[in-house]
Amino acid sequence: MANIKSQKKRILTNEKARQRNNSVKSELKTLIRNVDTAVTAADKDAAQAALQAATRKLDKAVSKGVIHKNNAANRKSAISKKVNAL
Repeated sequence: MANIKSQKKRILTNEKARQRNNSVKSELKTLIRNVDTAVTAADKDAAQAALQAATRKLDKAVSKGVIHKNNAANRKSAISKKVNAL
């Protein structure tokens, strides 16, 4: 355990950030899975709606610093290709 007061504080804030990041990443996975589910069901309307929700969440994750912008761009590209193929 750290002895320095500021380091103790950093440990607490780092843990909060880690939990927040894990929650955001988990939600991203769920939303991307929803797009895949809609694509496999060949439901174009549901796929479009799921794509829009996932894209929005990916952009928010980038702005919060949870994932890198290129990572988000690659994920958006991949799910967009799947939806456009319908």
